[in-house]
Amino acid sequence: MNALANILIVEDDTSIALLLQYNLEKKGYKVDVAGNYADALTYIQNNSYSALILDWNLPGGTGLDICRYIRGREGISALAVIMLTARGEELDEISAFDVGVDDFITKPFSIDTLLLRLKAVLRRSSFTSKVKNEVLQFEDIAFNMLEHRVYRGERLLNLGPTEYKILEYFLRNPKKVFSREELLNAVWGENMNVEIRTVDVHILRLRKELNAGGERDIIRTIRSAGYALDVQ
Repeated sequence: MNALANILIVEDDTSIALLLQYNLEKKGYKVDVAGNYADALTYIQNNSYSALILDWNLPGGTGLDICRYIRGREGISALAVIMLTARGEELDEISAFDVGVDDFITKPFSIDTLLLRLKAVLRRSSFTSKVKNEVLQFEDIAFNMLEHRVYRGERLLNLGPTEYKILEYFLRNPKKVFSREELLNAVWGENMNVEIRTVDVHILRLRKELNAGGERDIIRTIRSAGYALDVQ
């Protein structure tokens, strides 16, 4: 996978950018580096990437704005995004997940942890390249696995890689109740150091997009148990 993975680092701290670039290229990734908001958009518009490692505060704009740009454009909306930032408050993390980041890492950080988390988001975002021409359905939801498109009725949904993976897991197990720990292990992996509240944030994003057209909510929250794809 690494030989095919192109990574864009968006980071205005040169020392951190060089550290990331060195370690990623050492692992076999192809890496570009942008030091500000405008350059990042230029790279995204003119190249094809597998993932972004994205700082929050940038000259000329923010990482949140870049993530919003990506999620709003067909063809790149499923691009994996890791936010790497010194902002470590819970509200910062929630804000980042709310605009569509797939993972959130605070500075200072362990390069080994970042590489592990990058590998995980790439695995989640690229799973459709290995699937058959299969359509998963429940109620009015249709997930075309080969095309990597999800419809609710006639409406095309705009989901990030993690939301796609959660929805696929639900669609393969409709009406079954999953605890947050089970979803965490199934989507992120058993060895990933990810907080339980991350599951809730991504469920919230998935639910928001599923219901954006005024449809009924079909993700059921079971108090003290978890979540299920089910009619209310």
